[in-house]
Amino acid sequence: MAALAWLLIPLVAAVIAGLWGSWANRTRRARGDGPELDGYARFRAAMEKSSSRT
Repeated sequence: MAALAWLLIPLVAAVIAGLWGSWANRTRRARGDGPELDGYARFRAAMEKSSSRT
Protein backbone atom coordinates (compact mmCIF):
# COMPACT_ATOMS: atom_id res chain seq x y z
CA MET A 1 0.00 0.00 0.00
CA ALA A 2 2.87 2.40 0.77
CA ALA A 3 4.33 1.76 -2.69
CA LEU A 4 1.00 2.67 -4.25
CA ALA A 5 0.98 5.95 -2.33
CA TRP A 6 4.49 6.77 -3.60
CA LEU A 7 3.33 6.11 -7.15
CA LEU A 8 0.22 8.25 -6.75
CA ILE A 9 2.12 11.31 -5.51
CA PRO A 10 3.89 11.97 -8.86
CA LEU A 11 0.69 11.14 -10.75
CA VAL A 12 -1.32 13.68 -8.77
CA ALA A 13 1.48 16.23 -9.16
CA ALA A 14 1.50 15.68 -12.94
CA VAL A 15 -2.26 16.16 -13.14
CA ILE A 16 -2.06 19.36 -11.11
CA ALA A 17 0.83 20.61 -13.27
CA GLY A 18 -1.16 19.87 -16.41
CA LEU A 19 -4.19 21.74 -15.11
CA TRP A 20 -2.07 24.71 -14.10
CA GLY A 21 -0.31 24.71 -17.48
CA SER A 22 -3.56 24.70 -19.38
CA TRP A 23 -4.88 27.50 -17.17
CA ALA A 24 -1.69 29.57 -17.58
CA ASN A 25 -1.76 29.26 -21.39
CA ARG A 26 -5.43 30.08 -21.79
CA THR A 27 -6.48 32.59 -24.38
CA ARG A 28 -7.08 35.95 -22.86
CA ARG A 29 -9.13 38.77 -24.28
CA ALA A 30 -7.01 41.40 -25.97
CA ARG A 31 -7.29 44.63 -24.06
CA GLY A 32 -5.19 46.73 -26.38
CA ASP A 33 -2.97 49.56 -25.28
CA GLY A 34 -5.75 51.96 -24.32
CA PRO A 35 -5.73 51.64 -20.51
CA GLU A 36 -1.92 51.66 -20.32
CA LEU A 37 -1.60 54.72 -22.54
CA ASP A 38 -4.31 56.55 -20.60
CA GLY A 39 -2.47 55.86 -17.36
CA TYR A 40 0.80 57.08 -18.85
CA ALA A 41 -0.85 60.27 -20.07
CA ARG A 42 -2.21 60.94 -16.57
CA PHE A 43 1.26 60.28 -15.13
CA ARG A 44 2.91 62.71 -17.56
CA ALA A 45 0.30 65.37 -16.80
CA ALA A 46 0.91 64.98 -13.07
CA MET A 47 4.68 65.22 -13.54
CA GLU A 48 4.32 68.36 -15.67
CA LYS A 49 2.12 69.96 -13.00
CA SER A 50 4.61 69.17 -10.22
CA SER A 51 7.63 70.44 -12.20
CA SER A 52 5.91 73.73 -13.07
CA ARG A 53 5.43 74.52 -9.36
CA THR A 54 9.17 74.60 -8.59
